[in-house]
Amino acid sequence: MTQEQALTILKTGANVFLTGEPGAGKTHTINAYVEYLRRHGIEPAITASTGIAATHIHGQTIHSWSGIGIRKFLSPYDLDKLATTEYLVRRIQKTKVLIIDEISMIDGFTLDSVNAVCRTITQKDEPFGGMQVILVGDFFQLPPIARNGETVPFAFESEVWRTMKPLVCYLTEQHRQSDQNFLSLLSAIRRNDAMDDHLIHLHDRMIADEMVFEQAEDMTRLFAHNADVDAINTAALNGIDGPTNTYTMHSKGSESMVASLKKGCLSPERLDLKIGAVVMCTKNNSQKGFVNGTTGTVIRFEPGTKYPIIRTKEGEEITIEPMDWTIEEDGKIKALISQVPLRLAWAITIHKSQGLSLDTALMDLRQVFEYGQGYVALSRVRTLGGLYLVGWNEQTFQVHPRILQQDRQFIEQSEAADAMFGRLDATDIAEMHKNFILASGGVLEGKKTKLAKPEKRDTLDLTKELIMQGMALKDIAKERKLVMATVLDHLEKLLLLKRIGLDDVTYLIDSKLEKSLPVIAEAFTTCDTTLLSPVFNHLDGKYTFDTIRLARAIITARNQKK
Repeated sequence: MTQEQALTILKTGANVFLTGEPGAGKTHTINAYVEYLRRHGIEPAITASTGIAATHIHGQTIHSWSGIGIRKFLSPYDLDKLATTEYLVRRIQKTKVLIIDEISMIDGFTLDSVNAVCRTITQKDEPFGGMQVILVGDFFQLPPIARNGETVPFAFESEVWRTMKPLVCYLTEQHRQSDQNFLSLLSAIRRNDAMDDHLIHLHDRMIADEMVFEQAEDMTRLFAHNADVDAINTAALNGIDGPTNTYTMHSKGSESMVASLKKGCLSPERLDLKIGAVVMCTKNNSQKGFVNGTTGTVIRFEPGTKYPIIRTKEGEEITIEPMDWTIEEDGKIKALISQVPLRLAWAITIHKSQGLSLDTALMDLRQVFEYGQGYVALSRVRTLGGLYLVGWNEQTFQVHPRILQQDRQFIEQSEAADAMFGRLDATDIAEMHKNFILASGGVLEGKKTKLAKPEKRDTLDLTKELIMQGMALKDIAKERKLVMATVLDHLEKLLLLKRIGLDDVTYLIDSKLEKSLPVIAEAFTTCDTTLLSPVFNHLDGKYTFDTIRLARAIITARNQKK
C-alpha cells in the first residue's frame, strides 16, 4: 500500500494499524495526516511507547497521556481515581484522534489499560471511548520489555485490538534504502529466511576487531549495551587534546513531564565537546539543513556564543544552536527542556538508534540479546556500503516466530483493505472524509482550515502516459520516483478501470512471464483468492511479489476480454 492510499483510509476516521518496513514512510504518513487534521481544526493526541520515540514525533508517552504511569494493570480504585482527575478528564474527553507510535514496544496489558481509562472517562463502550485510534509501528522491531522473566502479550494480542479490529495499512514503498542487495537481505530476515547467499553480503562488510577504534572518527557505532557505548564515547573524547566546552540542559515545567522529556532526549543533560569530537544531531531543523541522525565532526566554536560548528559528511558547515523539546497540551507548553541538539556519536545503543537514518555505521552485534535488535541495527543505514560489522551471534538475526506468523496476516489484511477502498467511488470517499471532520468538531472551510488543493494531475494518468509510450515498468518507476509495487498497482487499476486495454500492455509480456502465467493463474484458483500472499506462499517463493502482481493484472485483463 502506498502512503497516499493509507492517507485516504486514515481520513475516513477508521481505526488503523499503520505498519511497514523501516524506511517505508510511516512517520511521514502520520505527519501528513496530523497536518491535515490541524488544517481542519482538529488537534490529535500524539503519543508513543517510549520517551525517545515521543521526542521524534513531538508528543508524549502514552503512559503519561493516559495517566497510567508505569502500571500495566489498573484496579477499580485506580480507574476511579483517574476518572476523577480533572486535567485527565478534560484531555481524554476532548480527544477525537489518538496516535500511538512504536506500538511494538507496548504490551497487550498496557494497551488494554489505556483503553479502560478512555472508556471509563468517556462513559462509552466503544474501544477507547469511540475516538479514532492509529497504531503505528513494526513488530519486527524492538518488542515490549519483559521484566523478571515474565511473559507479556504483544499489543495485537490485547483484548482491545481484537475488539476494534483496526484496518491494516502495510506501506510497501521504500525511502531509506535504495540498495537492492541490502533490501533483499532485510526482507529475508523479516521472512526468517536469511540464507548464506544473503549473509555473504554481511561477511563482505566485516572488519577486524582491532579496527574498531581506528574507525571511530569516521562513523557512528552501534552496540547492544550502554556500558560499551559510554566507555567508547568517554575514551574517544578524552583522547582528544584541547579545551572542553560544556553545555548544560535547561528545563521548566512539570517535574514529571520534564523527567519524561529528559529520559527521551538523545542529547545529555551535560554535553562536553571538543574540536574533533564526532557528533550526531538529535533533532530535525530543515532551515539549518540537518535532521535527527545527521553526523559530523566539531571543527570550531562560534566566537561569543561558543555554539559548536560541525562539518557533515557532505562537507557542509553548520552552526548548531540550542533547541527545545516540549510537551504541549491545548496548544500550551506544559514542559520544556533546552539543549544543543547534539550527542557524542562514536557509539550509541541499538535501542536509542531506533528511528534514525544513518549514512554510515559500525556495528558490534555480538552481544545482541533480544528479538529485533539485529534487524533494527541493520535497517538504520541506507546502503550496504555504509555498513561495517565487527560480528554477530546466533540470535542476532532471529525473528520472533509469533511475529513471523502474524505479519503474514497483516499483509493479507492490508491487501483486503486496499481492495475494499479501491472499489469505492471517489465521491463516496470524499463524503466519508467530510463526515469525519464534522463528527470530530472540525471545520471544512475557513482561513486556517482550508481544504488542501487537489493535485493538478491524476497520478494514474501520469503512469498511463508512460505506459502508452511503451516504457518499461522499471523505467516508469525511476521516472516517477516510485517503487515497482506502486507502478504495478497503477497498472492494475488502469486495466480494471479500462483506462488502458490489454493491447496497450502486451509489450510487458515477455516469454518468461508468458510461461509463468498458467502456473500463477492455477495458484490463484487453488488458493481461491485474489490476494498475493497466499499465492506467494503456495508457490514457495518461486516468483517475486512483483511478478505475481504483474501476472494477476494480465490474467484479469485477459479474463475481462473474453
